[in-house]
Amino acid sequence: MKKQLPVWLGFALALVFLPSIFDSVLGISILNQMTIWIIFALSYNMLLGQGGMLSFGHAVYFGLGGFMSVHALNLIADEVFVFSITLIPLVGGAVGLVAAIFIGSFSTRKSGTVFAMISLGIGELIVASSLIFADFFGGEAGVTGDRTYGPPFFGIEFLQDAEVYYLGAFWLFVATLFMYLFTQTPAGRMANAVRDNPERAEFIGYSTRRVRFISFCAAGLFAGIAGGLFAINYEFITEENLNALTSGRVLLMAYIGGLGFFIGPIVGAVILTLMNSLLSNYSEMWMLYLGIMFLLTVIFLPRGFAGFIMMHQIAWQNRRLGTLILPYFVTAVPALVFLAAFVGLVELSHKGDDILPFFGLSLGAESMLSWGILLALAGIGALGVKLSRPRLAAAWALANTPTADDRGDVR
Repeated sequence: MKKQLPVWLGFALALVFLPSIFDSVLGISILNQMTIWIIFALSYNMLLGQGGMLSFGHAVYFGLGGFMSVHALNLIADEVFVFSITLIPLVGGAVGLVAAIFIGSFSTRKSGTVFAMISLGIGELIVASSLIFADFFGGEAGVTGDRTYGPPFFGIEFLQDAEVYYLGAFWLFVATLFMYLFTQTPAGRMANAVRDNPERAEFIGYSTRRVRFISFCAAGLFAGIAGGLFAINYEFITEENLNALTSGRVLLMAYIGGLGFFIGPIVGAVILTLMNSLLSNYSEMWMLYLGIMFLLTVIFLPRGFAGFIMMHQIAWQNRRLGTLILPYFVTAVPALVFLAAFVGLVELSHKGDDILPFFGLSLGAESMLSWGILLALAGIGALGVKLSRPRLAAAWALANTPTADDRGDVR
């Protein structure tokens, strides 16, 4: 931890100064969303990335924590209880933990596909229950609250989104720190062992079920904290926050960012939040692009973006990382040309009679010239990538070849 202290200090400073960098209503709103989804994605990584438990119902703990947090806001407003809303995430975390203890008591007895099917069944059961028990879940309309009725926290009434951001940033730092510390505990280390080789873990005397149960409960706790922050930020919660769509979203975040790497879900949460908040404003086809990105990640980057970054560790140690800059640039330019042309083709097919602005050009779906331009650019980009790949492969092999010092160490 002493070696990593500068990293954590830098993380804390970044959280403090980010609002001054993105000083706008949209910027603060996106930052608030990121604090929520990063905690949620990191909690899911405790299951799948570190424990090898594929869950299709992780939104249950997020949603239950959020529902109870909204009810806690209403109890504060009715003066049934009086406490600061800064503690609301703890309410969500406690509910997520209790739910994880109950569900994990029987679901963690199984692993692999059986565990995944149990999680899916539990998720669908809770979603169905949310429409039946309308007094607690609010039915299809959900439950609303008001964060401003709580007692001020050192004069802060949380009227502004910026004030909510700093509350979320605090809980993000605390949750991230504790989730990282969990990975350094014997339980966290054994979760990796159970993920990789459960038979060997049993052979040396560890109960794989108990290890999975501990990780499962910890993941439920932090998912509930994320649900509590969601309730504070949006002041309402619905059945959608419990269903498979939310569970699938956090799966995409963890996988695209990089399973098994602690920073991976953070990267994935940032990417998906930006796509949802920004790209959706420019294109109605953004979900298609998200699906294509996920497909390409599975095929070409199975370890996610964080895994791709870590692939350069050997080149960094060999001090040859700079030799990859030019080959990457030569390959990236035609790749971007192909990507722009592909996006243009997709958007043009969706525009109908509307005009598509494309880098200063006005393209129309009824114009064969427009289609020809985009197809030509796509072909040029694809050809450029094909021709530049051998040079990139040669540079990659050279950068990752052991140096003379390394070979001397081997001898």
